[in-house]
Order: sequence, then C-alpha cells, then structure tokens
Amino acid sequence: MRRLFPVTDQTPARSQDGADREWSLDELADAYAYPALAADGHWLRANMVSTLDGAAQHDGRSQPISGETDMRIFGTLRALADVVVVGAETVRQEGYRPARAREAFAARREAAGQGPAPAIAVVTASMDLDFSLPLFTSPLVATLVVTGAAAPSDRVAAAKAAGAEVVVAGEGAAVDAARAVRELAARGLRRQLTEGGPRLLGQFVAADVLDELCLTISPTLTAGGAQRIAGGPSVTVPHRLAPACVLEEAGFLFTSYRRI
Repeated sequence: MRRLFPVTDQTPARSQDGADREWSLDELADAYAYPALAADGHWLRANMVSTLDGAAQHDGRSQPISGETDMRIFGTLRALADVVVVGAETVRQEGYRPARAREAFAARREAAGQGPAPAIAVVTASMDLDFSLPLFTSPLVATLVVTGAAAPSDRVAAAKAAGAEVVVAGEGAAVDAARAVRELAARGLRRQLTEGGPRLLGQFVAADVLDELCLTISPTLTAGGAQRIAGGPSVTVPHRLAPACVLEEAGFLFTSYRRI
C-alpha cells in the first residue's frame, strides 16, 4: 500500500515529500503506474467516481460529482494507458472526444513504447453511434469499435468508412467482455483503462477480468435513483481487492484497489 495521506478538514493537496502543494503530474503518474507486464500479459483498470451515497452520476453525467484534482488524475490515467475502453451510452451522454497528446507525458510514453496518445475503444452491440463526430473523423489514433459478429452490417460498414477499426469480440450481437480484453491486448493495447459506464464495468466485473479499480469518492450526497459504478447481474462470490493507493484532497478520496 502506498502512502496514505492524513485526512482532516484542513488537509490540502499534499505531495509525496509531505509539502502542502499540488501533486505534480510525475508524482501522480508514479503513484498510478501500471505494474510490469509479462510479454503476453495485459492489465485492465477502471476509473470511476462515486458520491458518498453510491451515485455514479448526477443528471446522467459524472462531471457534477467530480472535481479539479479528480480531473487531473483522470488525465493522468489516460496518459498512462494504451487504450481507453468505454461503453456506447457513455460516449453519447458524456460527449466523448479523441484522446489528445500531452507534452507532460510524451517522454514517459515514448520510454514505454507507446504512441503519443491512447486509442479510444467503444463497446457497442447495436452500433448506434454517430460516426460523423470528431471521435471517429479526427482522432490522433484511430478509434476502435468493439462489437459482436452479428452487429448490423450497414453500421459496421459506416464505422469502417469513417476510419474506425472494427474489433469483433462476440459470436452474436453482444460483446464478450473477456474476449474484448484479449482482442485489444492482441493488438498491442495491453495497458487498458475503462471509464465505464456502469453497465460496461459490471460486465467486466462479472467476467472477472478487472485487475484494478481506481475509485474517486466524492464528498457529496445526491439521493435519487442514479446508477452505481457497476451494474448488471451480481457475481456469485464477491470479488475481493486489496488497497494499493489512497490520496486525499479537499475532502475527495482518490483510491486504487488491485486484484489479490
């Protein structure tokens, strides 16, 4: 377990040397570094935010329960990943755009053998996506669309015409979560990050392929009927994770739990 920062109502963002200053991007990147992977290995981590009463969204979006440091960590996790895996509904609701290259992480990515920015992989059974959006027409790295073998052929053709790479990860229309992880890894996208939504994360949990959960606990209450961070059928036996990192700033807790 990495350093646990003190938690009081006066605690500012603290660096690893204990100084009362904002964490640098290098410090965040070190804290959230992917583990060393075997030649054929892969690692799937999720990044989610939840209120104190378990809501993953407010008015259908995660931004209202997020904060400045949460967004810095969000950007850091993206900058460390080979691919960002996201559900189609989240793409539609959150207005996803292509990942961008960031100079602050350029040397780190080059040393890790990565391109300038992670690819975005959109998981969809229906292929109900607007392929005229910048996510598909002007990404720095070609966007991938992960779907099943029985996906509508006209929508598959539209995705390819827009420049997207279509990845088949299921025999029917639906996507097999475990196969999606393997198919992306086979393309060299081994450091994987999913940003949800809750239904997609639930599929990864049910398939027992999630290696790490990076969870921001927002010091807010919303009540209502918002989704939890993971939805869908429950697992037979709860999956136990071990804490790897806990940071605190302005009442937000930034946690990381890894597979035991």
